[in-house]
Amino acid sequence: MATSSAKEVARAWEDFAAGEDIETGVRPEILASWYRCRDRYDVDRTLDAAPGARGDEAQGVDNGVIFTALGGVGALAGKEVERDGAVVTVTDGVGRVLGAWGDPSAQRRAELHNLAPWSSWSEECTGTNGMGTSLEVSGPVTVTGPEHWCQAFHQWACAGISVRDVVTGAPVASINISRWNASLPKLVPPWLTKAVACVEQEIYRRAIYEADKVITEFTNRSAQARGAFMAMDRGGNVIAANDAAVALLGLAGETPIVAGATEPADRWIPDIIGLPDVVRWAAERARGNAEWSGYARLPVCPGEEPVPLTMRSVVDANHVVGMLCAFGVQEGEAYEPGDDTAVGPLPRCVIGMRNDRLVLLAPSEIRYAEADRSIVWLITERGRIQAATRGLDNVERSLAPYGIRRVHRRYLVNLRRVAEIERGIKGELFLIMDSRGSQELVPVSRRHAPDLRRMLGV
Repeated sequence: MATSSAKEVARAWEDFAAGEDIETGVRPEILASWYRCRDRYDVDRTLDAAPGARGDEAQGVDNGVIFTALGGVGALAGKEVERDGAVVTVTDGVGRVLGAWGDPSAQRRAELHNLAPWSSWSEECTGTNGMGTSLEVSGPVTVTGPEHWCQAFHQWACAGISVRDVVTGAPVASINISRWNASLPKLVPPWLTKAVACVEQEIYRRAIYEADKVITEFTNRSAQARGAFMAMDRGGNVIAANDAAVALLGLAGETPIVAGATEPADRWIPDIIGLPDVVRWAAERARGNAEWSGYARLPVCPGEEPVPLTMRSVVDANHVVGMLCAFGVQEGEAYEPGDDTAVGPLPRCVIGMRNDRLVLLAPSEIRYAEADRSIVWLITERGRIQAATRGLDNVERSLAPYGIRRVHRRYLVNLRRVAEIERGIKGELFLIMDSRGSQELVPVSRRHAPDLRRMLGV
């Protein structure tokens, strides 16, 4: 997709905000944000200042260390961008500005729009912008001029990136650089990526520590388990499972969770309807109580009757870090779905773009993804669909929890859709995908071949 001029984007913004169809040309991640602003959040596009932050917005795990590290990064970056007339801001995971640094005159101008501490810049409150939109997607986000949803911000250029919890995938913070009436240097997005990578290392170390705690508890109690028994992290990803649970869940015998998956990328998302709601309920009820247990009846095997699943909390320093789950056991507090879950949970979806429309895809529909420079194409049951996120690295991060992994510098594959493996004349590997039409071959690079063999158990 060619880059559109500011005038073209401005015309598209006017048409879209008025509810009309638009010509293609607006970047897919911006168009996806516009849809959210108009159809989900109903953001007033005449807003000229961000609203004040609410004091009751939920926070996740204790993120004091993360905010302290980001504050240091923001202060240092503020000194660097001061000569460029820019402002650096840091928010928490719900878009509340925690701090601002940079050029004093730019900060004063930013304050006219409430781009300052104690204001909320989530998409839900303030529309498409660097901070708010970065909390909705992975990777760096640039929003320039009329790409902003609110017209009063059309003279700003900004770039933001979120810091995400590697366990739950939820945003815990963001950092953003904004400049008035001037473009941002091309080096800003790469700099943001490096800055966030340093901060996310602390989250990663914490995730490994939590997994070790959960696996230790699982090992200590698995000997007494009479049936299928597994352990999950606080995000509902399976970390460890005994042989009976592996068989019940239909997993391969060589899956990493047999030995205990301390690495977040090796954990498995169980496809059990209603389980995410039960995990959230259990984590809330177990907060600060190492002795808590509860149960729910869930359809573990498609087409069969629901079975009871008892969950016991694993607590460290008053934080729930995981759950031990026994199938066929009914102990503790009973889970009672509320009215909001009576219709069943919303399916996990991946957002793609076709012309000016969003396409909601189930992860199982994606056979593989192919990069064409920064554009990523998803090869699906409904044809080739452009990913709403640019860059194969960004798409890889969002799809990894669904078993879609890198096999080549240009390709990701859905491991559950691999039908055959073909060996070339020189020993190279090709994956034959499970497609209903013509045969699809995806190359595997030598660097990724060992990991692929391990993941497929061959």
